Amino acid sequence: MNNIAAVILAGGYGTRVKHLLPNIPKPMASVVNKPFLEWIIRYLKQQGITQDILSTGYLGEVIEEHFKTHQVKGVDIYCCREDEPLGTAGGFINAVQQVSLSPKAWLVMNGDSLIVANFQELAKYLEDQEVGCVILGVSVNDASRYGSLVFDESNTLLNFAEKKEGQGVINGGVYLFRHEILEQFPSLFPLSFEYDVFPTLLKEKIKIKVHPIEAPFLDIGTPETLPQAEAFIKENFTNLLEPC
Repeated sequence: MNNIAAVILAGGYGTRVKHLLPNIPKPMASVVNKPFLEWIIRYLKQQGITQDILSTGYLGEVIEEHFKTHQVKGVDIYCCREDEPLGTAGGFINAVQQVSLSPKAWLVMNGDSLIVANFQELAKYLEDQEVGCVILGVSVNDASRYGSLVFDESNTLLNFAEKKEGQGVINGGVYLFRHEILEQFPSLFPLSFEYDVFPTLLKEKIKIKVHPIEAPFLDIGTPETLPQAEAFIKENFTNLLEPC
């Protein structure tokens, strides 16, 4: 994917699993002999994304030290620390401001979750110059934990629905922003994607597309899901198990 840089949000406290991961941030949980975060980076590399910015916060020095001593061949990794909690979108903007990169688009994702998706399909939406952002939507049988995306027949986002039981397309936490759209973000901190950025973009009539897929995904943020990470990686990323 030419001219797309990734920002991986890895600055949260991981409150629900902190007792299971003493002295390491959640994205650094060891999974098949590598930090979960490294599996994300290797999967991005496989799709041609080789510029990765890690937005760090809580125990960020652990992340920085790992990738200083365990470089991923063929990938440029930048670590950008936030000195205080800035929110998901705030961490993203803080990271962008710290690096001298101006890609066509920014792929934003969480450091504690992974979706088996082809991110190149998101980039196709930006061929329409009116599209400012693409949200990866994941079809699930029970959307009660997440809330759903509401979009029309052309996949244009209309709004975010409240959490409710039943089938729905949830926000997968993976976004592709056209670089120029960052100027439209609210200039406040902390800054949230769902509560600040997307409502502002919709109000400004910026076209946001939803790319709905059915795909395996895992969020390691709970005591129930963290132990599933090993099997998830072995089942879905066998081609990445050998060193790149």
